[in-house]
Amino acid sequence: MKLEALLLTRSNNQCELCKSAADLKIYEVPPQDNANEENTLLICPKCIAQLEKKEELDSAHWAACLSEAMWSEIPGVQVVAWRMLNRLRNESWAADNLDMMYLDEERLAWAKATGDHENDGSVDLHKDCNGQVLQSGDSVVLTKSLDVKGSTLNAKMGTVVKNIRLVPNNTEQIEGKIEGQLIVILTKFVRKQNA
Repeated sequence: MKLEALLLTRSNNQCELCKSAADLKIYEVPPQDNANEENTLLICPKCIAQLEKKEELDSAHWAACLSEAMWSEIPGVQVVAWRMLNRLRNESWAADNLDMMYLDEERLAWAKATGDHENDGSVDLHKDCNGQVLQSGDSVVLTKSLDVKGSTLNAKMGTVVKNIRLVPNNTEQIEGKIEGQLIVILTKFVRKQNA
């Protein structure tokens, strides 16, 4: 039986963390070299986005599901629950659940392997000058005229930059094309254009 079919059967066609049934995806709990039913989960896009720090943590979402998920017999679910409880440990409910949770030495080592448990719940996201979250493919408007270094190009205030790309590992920068030239733009000088 294929892994996806095994996961669908095991999860009862629901997210293995929050029980949502919408648009489930396979999530390989890092780090791993060989995906199998113990280290792979079927979860919803909201859980994936928050696990991968692509969305702000929703404490209410996790409070509703982690107190049950932490007791799962599936090693991958236990590891993810432990990591998320640690990221939310400033919340009293998460600290209480973390105190009750037990992982054997092997699973605890796996849970600590990414170092994610040492982080707080804050997420670094690309945000425009108004604090709106930017995504790859968004269109933005320049809020200031910018001289492009190494070029004679001057990007005027109000210029629309379509189909931006997020600069990995630097939430203060995006990339976009102005007059056919790919440039790096500081997020503090752009405003997300509403569709």
